Amino acid sequence: MKILFLTIVRIDDVSERGIYNDLMCYFRDQSHEVYIACPNERRYQESTRLNVSHGIHVLKIRTLNIQKTNLLEKGIGTLLLERQFLSGIKKYFSDIKFDLIIYSTPPITFTNIVSYIKQKSNAKSYLLLKDIFPQNAVDLGFIRKGGVLHRYFKYKESKLYRVSDHIGCMSPANVKFVLQNNPYLKSDVVEVNPNSLLPANIIENVNKADIRKFYNIPIDSTVFIYGGNLGVPQGISFLLDILKSNLEKADIFFVVVGSGTQYHLLENWNNETLPKNVALLKGLPKKQYDELLGACDVGLIFLDKRFTIPNYPSRLLSYMEAYMPVLAATDTATDIGMIMEENGFGLWCESGDLAKFNSNLNKLMSNLNLLKDMGLKANQFMIDNYHVSNSYNKIIEKFNV
Repeated sequence: MKILFLTIVRIDDVSERGIYNDLMCYFRDQSHEVYIACPNERRYQESTRLNVSHGIHVLKIRTLNIQKTNLLEKGIGTLLLERQFLSGIKKYFSDIKFDLIIYSTPPITFTNIVSYIKQKSNAKSYLLLKDIFPQNAVDLGFIRKGGVLHRYFKYKESKLYRVSDHIGCMSPANVKFVLQNNPYLKSDVVEVNPNSLLPANIIENVNKADIRKFYNIPIDSTVFIYGGNLGVPQGISFLLDILKSNLEKADIFFVVVGSGTQYHLLENWNNETLPKNVALLKGLPKKQYDELLGACDVGLIFLDKRFTIPNYPSRLLSYMEAYMPVLAATDTATDIGMIMEENGFGLWCESGDLAKFNSNLNKLMSNLNLLKDMGLKANQFMIDNYHVSNSYNKIIEKFNV
C-alpha cells in the first residue's frame, strides 16, 4: 500500500525514535510505501523540499511557526496549514495514488486534504486522535464556549471526524467522550489506538553514576523526573508547589526537562531560590534525554485540573520504556491514573492535592522493592499495550489488507 501520513511534528530523521517515526518505519518494514507531509516552520529559514529518509518520502512544507511561539502566530499559522499542506501535496505528490491516509490531531484543520486524497485516489482514512480540540482550549480559558472561534473550530472538528473512516483514541475514556459528544459517530468507527513505540532497552548501557555526576545529581537520592512540555496544560503552578514543599528533603531530587510557555516561571523560581535538590534543564536531544531517564527512578506526569477532556500524555511511554514507575497529578476526566494504579505501575492524585501527592511520593521513596516491581510492571504493560505493532495491526485490519 501507498501510505500518506500528515503531521505537524517536524521530522528531520525518520530513524530518530518517536511515536510517529516508529509507526511509519513499521509500515515501511511491512513493505508499504510511506510518504510523510510535515511542517518546515519559518524559524528554520528553509523552503518547501522533498527528500527520502531511510526509505520514507518526507515532504517538509514551509509554514509559519506553529509550535513554541506566540498565540497570534500560532493561530494564524494553524489556520494557514491546510492550504499550505494541500498546495505542497498537489505539487510534489500529484502523480501518486494513495491507498491510505493517516493523520493526527492536532490540528483539526486537515479535512480538505483528507477529502481531496480520498476523492482523487479512492483512499481510506484513519485519524489518530491525540487531543480533543477545541474543548481543551475552552477548559483552559483560551477561547469562550459558544463564541465565534469555538463555533468555527467545532465545525472543523465535526468535519474532520465525519471524513474519517476510523478514529483511534488514546484510551477508553477518550472513546467514551468522543462518542458521547459526537452522537453522529457510529461506535464501530471509534476505537482505542494509543501512542505506541518500538521498544528499545534504553537503560542497558547507561552508567547511572556517571550520568548523575554529569548533572550534579546525588548518587544516593531518589530521583523524580519530569520531561516534556512546560505549558498551561501541564498546570505548572502545582509542580512549583511540589518543588517548594520538598526543598528541605536531601534524599529527594527533582529533574525537570523541557520548554514551553510556562518555563520562565520555573526558571525565575530556580534562579531566585537556588534549590539544592532541583535541576532545571531547557530541553535535551532525544538520545541524551533517554540516557538521563536511565539514571532516574520515577517519572512524573502533570495535567491542569480544569480539563474536562481525558488527556493521555505521550511522555508516559518514555518512563515505561525506562522501567520507571509513574507518579501522576491530573484532572479527574482522564483515565491515566486509573490505568496506572489498576495495573500496578503508578500512583495518582488529583492536581492540586499537595498532601496526597507528597504521600504518594513518600510511599515510593520508602520502598525500593516497590520501585523495582512497579518499574518492571510499567515496562511489561508498555510491551503488551503500547507496542507499535499493536497500533499498526489495528489500522491495517480495518481495511482488509
